[in-house]
Amino acid sequence: MPWYNGDYPPSYKNQPVYLREKAVEIANEIIKESGDEGIAIATGLKRARQYFEEHPEEIPENEK
Repeated sequence: MPWYNGDYPPSYKNQPVYLREKAVEIANEIIKESGDEGIAIATGLKRARQYFEEHPEEIPENEK
């Protein structure tokens, strides 16, 4: 089940908005490939965190 428009996995609830949106984007792509929501949720969050560690300039100013 892909997530969109503010619909996201409960485990993403307390994440910053910018991180949550990136994680949902990644998780949706993983679901398209594998169909496994559990793996998509965990991997989406992990890869989103890695992305922002590598690209801190992408973090919105009000979130720093």
